[in-house]
Amino acid sequence: MNKNFRLGIIRETKTPPDKRVPITPAQVDAIHTQYPHVSVCVEPSAYRCFTNDEYKYLDVPLECNMETCDLLMGVKEVKIDALIPGKTYFFFAHVAKKQPHNRELLKAVLEKKITLIDYEYLTKPDGTRIVAFGRWAGIVGAYNALRARGNRTNNFKLKPAHECHDMEELFAGLRKITLKPIKILITGGGRVAGGAIETLSQLNLRRVTPKEYLTETFDEPVYCLIEPNHYVKRKDGQLFDMLHFINNPAEYESVFKPYTKATDIFIACHFWDNRSPHFIEKEDYLEPDFKITVIADISCDVPGPIHSTLRATTIENPFFGYNPSLSIEEPAFIRPTNITIMSVDNLPGELPRDASRDFGHDLFERVFPALFGDDGDGIIERATITKDGKLTPKFAYLQDYVDEKE
Repeated sequence: MNKNFRLGIIRETKTPPDKRVPITPAQVDAIHTQYPHVSVCVEPSAYRCFTNDEYKYLDVPLECNMETCDLLMGVKEVKIDALIPGKTYFFFAHVAKKQPHNRELLKAVLEKKITLIDYEYLTKPDGTRIVAFGRWAGIVGAYNALRARGNRTNNFKLKPAHECHDMEELFAGLRKITLKPIKILITGGGRVAGGAIETLSQLNLRRVTPKEYLTETFDEPVYCLIEPNHYVKRKDGQLFDMLHFINNPAEYESVFKPYTKATDIFIACHFWDNRSPHFIEKEDYLEPDFKITVIADISCDVPGPIHSTLRATTIENPFFGYNPSLSIEEPAFIRPTNITIMSVDNLPGELPRDASRDFGHDLFERVFPALFGDDGDGIIERATITKDGKLTPKFAYLQDYVDEKE
């Protein structure tokens, strides 16, 4: 690395603009202390959760000309016309799974000879991700599920998460509500599910086993967490094997349907491969004993394994109603027979200060030693999708996607 390295925090350009930042003002100060050869400047923004003045207070320079920087860091995708040719960027690109809506972005990155590093692919050698906003998606997604329940039943009201100053205020308001005896289901076993459980824990809900959940009734609200071995089975009748499922998801079939008949609120926190079985098909909603009234689809795969997730929703308008008879979207809460869908795809943006602080801490502890020092474990290399305008060997499979051959 050069003796003097200049890092720029760019303004978010995606519409609507995200309020999160990769590094907080206090963390910039820590970078200057830990890595004296690194200087940080910030592109001014009217939208950030940490204001321009908060950076200026700690003597972080505001700089409109990002061309002077060696590395540019943001959170969400950068608009094509804002990309500076020849630069190195760090952001969540959402291209490596061949997302159709970002094909033009990747083409532009290559044409402008940009080196693109994607946070999502910062991993340990065994493939474990080392930075993510997943916990915050789970925290806010579960809160939104409960808020939707309150709006449907008129039993309680919760303010929108983005109107809370931080997690402390969000949880304080949550602890004031009382749930009637209902069953809440969470799918998944990672950071997102952990965040959802953090939210539910504020209500001191009892966790029950999948067997208890499906076979028993309770005089109190309860929740259950299920992982793939509970909602899929092998078509050949062999015992479930997680590694086999990850590598061969098409060889499995869904056994999720019994949960649709026992669940009031479904909080979807799972990772889904498009070769995997679906959770809820179009016809499942029409069965007379289908019980789910609220689906908080934090995973938000569109189209995906939950048929009623017709689109991603927004922080400002997080809910819509799914009419199971017509299989169409309707305004939220207008018809009691509709299912309330929450499918916000940038949930951590509702608690941007907390989420940014957490994310920046992980960058500081797990990524910056490799970024500003020796990348002996290949952390940065594994996350580099393009280098100087060419796909790296790990991501060479994206060439047909770029060429629009698939």
